[in-house]
Amino acid sequence: MPQPNSWFATPADAAARLAASGYLADEATATTAYLAGALEKPLLVEGPAGVGKTELAKAVARVTGADLVRLQCYEGLDEARALYEWNYKKQLLRIQSSQGTDQAWSETHDDIFTDEFLLTRPLLTAIRREEPTVLLIDEVDKTDVEVEGLLLEVLSDFQVTIPELGTVSAVRRPFVVLTSNATRELSEAVKRRCLYLHLDYPDAEREREIVSSQVPDLEERVAAQLVATITRLRDLDLKKAPSIAESVDWARTLVALEIGDLDDRAIADTLGVVLKHASDQARAVKELRLRA
Repeated sequence: MPQPNSWFATPADAAARLAASGYLADEATATTAYLAGALEKPLLVEGPAGVGKTELAKAVARVTGADLVRLQCYEGLDEARALYEWNYKKQLLRIQSSQGTDQAWSETHDDIFTDEFLLTRPLLTAIRREEPTVLLIDEVDKTDVEVEGLLLEVLSDFQVTIPELGTVSAVRRPFVVLTSNATRELSEAVKRRCLYLHLDYPDAEREREIVSSQVPDLEERVAAQLVATITRLRDLDLKKAPSIAESVDWARTLVALEIGDLDDRAIADTLGVVLKHASDQARAVKELRLRA
């Protein structure tokens, strides 16, 4: 297993390396990312959609040279999609090919429940990998409560029990990031096994830094106007507030259109980049008193 500090040397090292990859982490984020690697504990990142939870896991993978294994959670996710399943068609073919031979059923049974017939899914894939791996369990709050039980063994001991094969333990523990939009409360059992980080929308100064780092061609004055407008939009009662990624997309849009002043006309013409619901756009036009 990797030794402590094999992911980041210090919190300052985490902040610097993440920033170099384009992810501007505040002190709390950098410290928690460092501790997740040093203590070999899963990291639960919670907060509204679009604040950089998933991107944090991707950034850790980029700066450490690790491969990213992603489990996208959704309602109805089950063990076969999260952990593993058997290749039943291939097993059936092997059974059919053994018919008419002197092979006993016990031998056939042992033959078909081997690694050759095992289809690994993200959780088992990450556990079995010997190379540095970042395991991203994305939007865990979208799964059913029962799925959390599948995670407990993995998060507790970094091992998976397969009845036909036995227990598979991690040779090299992955860096685990779970993300949640807090649409439901996660179980205390899962939370106890994780470090916790809450991410919210950044303040105006930090968001301006993020936008400017991602879109260096954007004029500083326009960047300030953009961030001020984004802040006003997030204060409205919208179905979906603009994410940081959408702020960056808006900045790229303004550069592409060579807009040097984010006035009412420019906002109205490009509002679809940041607001994806007609009702949200209508509310923004009304509340911001936009005039085309």
